[in-house]
Amino acid sequence: MAKYPVVVYGASGYTGMLTMDWLIDQGIPFTAVARNAKRTQEMMAQRVVRLESATYEIIEAEHNVESLTAAFKGAKVVCNTVGPFVNFGLIAVEAALKAGCHHLDTTGEQSYVRQVRDQFGELYRQAGLLVSPSVSYMYSFSEIAAELALETQGIDALETAAMCRGPRESAGVSIGSAASIFELFRNEQCYLWDKKLVAHPVTASFNIVDPNFIQPVFSLPWSGTSLPVYFEQDSRVRSCISSVGFYDNNVMQMVHALAQKWEAEYKHLPKEQQDAVVKSLVESTTPSMPPRERTTVQRSVDVAIGRGQLAAVRATVHGVAPYISTGALQTAAAIKLIDGETNKVGFASGSKAFGHRYLLGFLEQRGLARASVSQL
Repeated sequence: MAKYPVVVYGASGYTGMLTMDWLIDQGIPFTAVARNAKRTQEMMAQRVVRLESATYEIIEAEHNVESLTAAFKGAKVVCNTVGPFVNFGLIAVEAALKAGCHHLDTTGEQSYVRQVRDQFGELYRQAGLLVSPSVSYMYSFSEIAAELALETQGIDALETAAMCRGPRESAGVSIGSAASIFELFRNEQCYLWDKKLVAHPVTASFNIVDPNFIQPVFSLPWSGTSLPVYFEQDSRVRSCISSVGFYDNNVMQMVHALAQKWEAEYKHLPKEQQDAVVKSLVESTTPSMPPRERTTVQRSVDVAIGRGQLAAVRATVHGVAPYISTGALQTAAAIKLIDGETNKVGFASGSKAFGHRYLLGFLEQRGLARASVSQL
């Protein structure tokens, strides 16, 4: 049973430890939940900033509903960072509900987000609790940009792009993120068109032309992202197409080629053989946990183009250190939930639950983001 108001599940992982950094920064006591307490303590001692000043505990739990429910009970909020969420996420969502906790996570894996909405959204609403996937750099920054664009009257169609430094840059991606990327090959990727989710073709890609870059940024649907799912029930929005690109076009083209190879060679294999393929891809691209991000290197640009019958607007959110920003967003959301301040219960995005201006302000005050809006 948790003694403190916030649980960080996946405490020995890259994003989990960055979330703890921000909880410590804000003076929030937390319970770290992981499978191995000794290893988690060792990892935290190496990587969590100001751990000596923190009020915390570590609880061991197996990844099943019964064990996690017991570990989460007593807390108000679960910050879940254990991915790939399409494989592991629903167990933690169910456990948080049974423990009477709000549930936040960090993924935009669209198939998982749709499962959370369909299987747990109403149950969380009835319990007066929030379940909010994708409270993270990707795709909260793009959603903040989209919401800024929607402040212009008449906007009903959105195109968003998240562009950041990629796997060959110095800090790379975490092991969990790499696994999630390759899991995308197994699942349908949808965009929102005229109020309906429509599957992207397997070959879908985008060349994003943006004034922040000299060359076009090669981008992919990246599961379709969480945004079309969140905007599907938004009366303001008819269409939403979202994509992700890294500054290193070669990396994105390699991922695109792997998706085509998956479709041609692996799609019809038994799941056990597919699992082995995904495991080998992760091990070959991300053999170990990357070093901590540097704001001088890890930078991002998220853009939302909004259009209506005559209205047109561009909103841009510039950012630094996406993983560090993810920890900040998790903490910003946890603060509101601890205080009982949420605009929504049930299934809702971070921007709809807490307000995009609140999230943006939290990031701006800590030097992690700045936004601009221009009419087109």
